[in-house]
Amino acid sequence: MTGSLAWLFGTQFFGVKLGLDNTRALLEAADNPHDRLGIFHVAGTNGKGSACAMLDAIFLAGGLRSGLYTSPHLCDFRERVRVDGAMISPGTTEEILSLIRCSATGINPTFFEIATVLALEHFAREHCDVVALETGMGGRLDATNAVTPLVSVITPVAVDHAQWLGATVGEIAAEKSGIIKPGVPVVSAPQVPEVARVIAGRARELDCPLAFVETPYRGEVGLAGGHQKWNAALAVAAVRAARPDISGEAVARGLREVKWPARFQRVGSRFVVDGAHNPHAAASLVATWKETFGAEKATVIFGALDDKNSGGMIELLAEVAREFFFVPVASPRSADPWTFSAPVACQTFRGLAQAIEAAARPPLLITGSLFLAGEALSLLLPESFSPATPGCATLQ
Repeated sequence: MTGSLAWLFGTQFFGVKLGLDNTRALLEAADNPHDRLGIFHVAGTNGKGSACAMLDAIFLAGGLRSGLYTSPHLCDFRERVRVDGAMISPGTTEEILSLIRCSATGINPTFFEIATVLALEHFAREHCDVVALETGMGGRLDATNAVTPLVSVITPVAVDHAQWLGATVGEIAAEKSGIIKPGVPVVSAPQVPEVARVIAGRARELDCPLAFVETPYRGEVGLAGGHQKWNAALAVAAVRAARPDISGEAVARGLREVKWPARFQRVGSRFVVDGAHNPHAAASLVATWKETFGAEKATVIFGALDDKNSGGMIELLAEVAREFFFVPVASPRSADPWTFSAPVACQTFRGLAQAIEAAARPPLLITGSLFLAGEALSLLLPESFSPATPGCATLQ
């Protein structure tokens, strides 16, 4: 690993520090690259990555130069930063990180703050016309909130990261709606009433046009599941609010051709890999499983991080499970799989590879964490998902 990349990964030990001061200082030192970009800023609990992937696909179909910033990565850090679908190169990563490192004296920025500035600088250098920018955690104090976007996009809000964002869905909605900026249009997925009230109140306070998506997208979507139709409708609403010059044909083609790994991803005839990591996402996964497989049950290989509601996810997934194989996640933050229980047959394994080897009867569903999904894809599709840089165990 190169010196600057090693420095970046070393900052994981600083943990999570919510706030914008470090990011703003680093951006100012880089001559504020974000001010030269047309940004679609996406926050929410679930569906952020899918919505950003859809926006990116629409932009590319419309002939625009598109930047895409997402987190976490599955196998390679460079997955987080893409221009026109291509990951940032190792050389460019090293060059920009070296510049950021020089400007970070006395600041002690976090991993995510550095990665965000890296992405924005890369997008500005590459003269991106538009950028789909995913928040890492929350919104109000997330590093990505240093930008002023063309449109603020809010995907479904549910309880997650409660120790950081609040114990109630209303408190979490207040953090997510913190991305709303004065006068900037806001589009939102359908929300539970408490969340909708928070978003509407914030939009009123800042004099922002606000639209809630009311119907799912009716065209073809390249990602499986009814919930992806709602994510697609949200992406369309965002495009119409901020870039109405993009044609309907480009929108339809982008949504038809969009790809996003670890979202009900079929791998051969035996495996489905999905990064669902909270009960809200698990419920969508169960619905998609039933849409795809009907009453057929799965061997569910499940692992999760220790700050997640593993019990809630297992309870939901049991509806489509004939058995559970519990495994640790390859992260210091892994939950202990020997503490899990399920209402159906279950076994615990030392690792994912052992669980896969022991699973004789397909189909197999690997889920519970994006980190576990990344490990699965690196095992099942080594040519496509061989990690060039180490994985990251940050919350973001």
